[in-house]
Amino acid sequence: MGRAQWFTSSHSSGNGECVEVADAEDGVLTRDSKQRSGPVLVSRSEGWQAFVAGVVRGDFGKG
Repeated sequence: MGRAQWFTSSHSSGNGECVEVADAEDGVLTRDSKQRSGPVLVSRSEGWQAFVAGVVRGDFGKG
């Protein structure tokens, strides 16, 4: 994870309340942009794709 290329969404408002993601050999890494040295969630590519599809569909609502 030390060499991961972290990035935020182009839709991020820049208010510091974002997650950052990075590609990994076997999937996707996710972390809190406010706590970069904190925990990292590791997801398989299929799981990440399902999550993003759910966000696009609005499955998670607002709030």
